[in-house]
Amino acid sequence: MNSVLAATSTLLWWVLYSSMAALVFALIGWSVMRWTERCAVVFNRIYLACLLWTMAGLLLVFLVAVYEGALHPPYDGLLHSGLLRVVLVLDMLIGAILLWRLVPRIDARRIRPGSACMAVAVSMAVGFGVATTLV
Repeated sequence: MNSVLAATSTLLWWVLYSSMAALVFALIGWSVMRWTERCAVVFNRIYLACLLWTMAGLLLVFLVAVYEGALHPPYDGLLHSGLLRVVLVLDMLIGAILLWRLVPRIDARRIRPGSACMAVAVSMAVGFGVATTLV
């Protein structure tokens, strides 16, 4: 019973942290895509894409941390890991694909892949800035 409760709690915290980060990334992505597309974009679809992207990203980074054995602070060894860099590039690719495929403009056309890549790049730059400040 304890393992079921622990697994349920872990899943709930995973979704909670993902949704908080997704809101920040959705606000960044919405402003970037509104600027690059020169047209209004649908915010709730950006949030959905960012939520799926954040959940996948957290899972990938967690799996790398388990593989590297860096589950407890300090995380300096994890940040210098080559495997983490590969996973972060994969994460950015997943984010760009999700944003490109899931986010329409107000006129029902799909956003350009360049706009999705720019939104992911700005979000990752902000995320790296926050991560390096905290570590």
